[in-house]
Amino acid sequence: MTVPMSSPKHFLDIADLDASALNGIIAAARAMKDARKGRPRGQRETDEPLRGRMLALIFERPSTRTRVSFEVGMRQLGGETLVLSSNDMQLGRGETIADTARVLSRYVDAIMIRAARHSHLTELAAAAAVPVINGLTNLTHPCQVMADVMTLEEHLGPLRNLTVSWVGDGNNVAASWIQAVGRMGGRLRIGAPEELAPVPEVMAWARAQGADVSLMTSPEEAVEGADCVITDAWVSMHDTDGETRHNLLKPYQVNGALMGLAKPNAKFMHCLPAHRGEEVTDEVMDSRNSLIWDEAENRLHVQKSILLHCLGA
Repeated sequence: MTVPMSSPKHFLDIADLDASALNGIIAAARAMKDARKGRPRGQRETDEPLRGRMLALIFERPSTRTRVSFEVGMRQLGGETLVLSSNDMQLGRGETIADTARVLSRYVDAIMIRAARHSHLTELAAAAAVPVINGLTNLTHPCQVMADVMTLEEHLGPLRNLTVSWVGDGNNVAASWIQAVGRMGGRLRIGAPEELAPVPEVMAWARAQGADVSLMTSPEEAVEGADCVITDAWVSMHDTDGETRHNLLKPYQVNGALMGLAKPNAKFMHCLPAHRGEEVTDEVMDSRNSLIWDEAENRLHVQKSILLHCLGA
């Protein structure tokens, strides 16, 4: 008798998990972070829970934080990584994503993809026999927002009690923030030009969940009374309309005056890389209320927790 294989446990989007699972991933990340205090960065976990496991990292888009955090995290957990770009594989020469997924599933234990298009992620996951992790697509960036939530809760407590303001382009990170609030609670105020609002599908999803998400064109209105203000680069890797975006987003720069409308000592976050002097000023980036470096570090801890979640270790 053939025993049917269980479906792999993917991490594709925050909306795919319930609040209990998401909070569990963040709690485990926080515990691992606390346990590593004072230890060398390269030191592996004592129990090496992913020893003998191999993670393939596929990059269709450039990366600093995603690549380094997944590589370091996998090694700290005792596993190893294999880094691939589209140009390294037959995927860049016409092989289908589904066939690539089937082949890689025979060699590795999990796949992380930083994809040019969201459809590449979903096609890979549909055909893979191993867990697939969304390292970024043009539509969402769940690993980043899990680290954001972890960071914010370290400083201000549970997300469900907080008001978060997103200012600027309603991009992939904004979409994952909408999903986070829809699943874990809290209030999200998005200040974006109409032309760069989040995609209608994610806003419709938020309404269906009863999420406290508001969309407005005024950055001042979005920021007023917020516990945290978040922004991102005006031009992302997949954008081709840079000049138009700059013109639309100039009024949305996060500067001292805009931060002054938020709560006293409101926090600032940015997923990086930042274009200083464009979407945010040095005054805000380098202020004592900026959490950007904690946020970047927490990518490591959250992604270790996601790997353990997906691989059942």
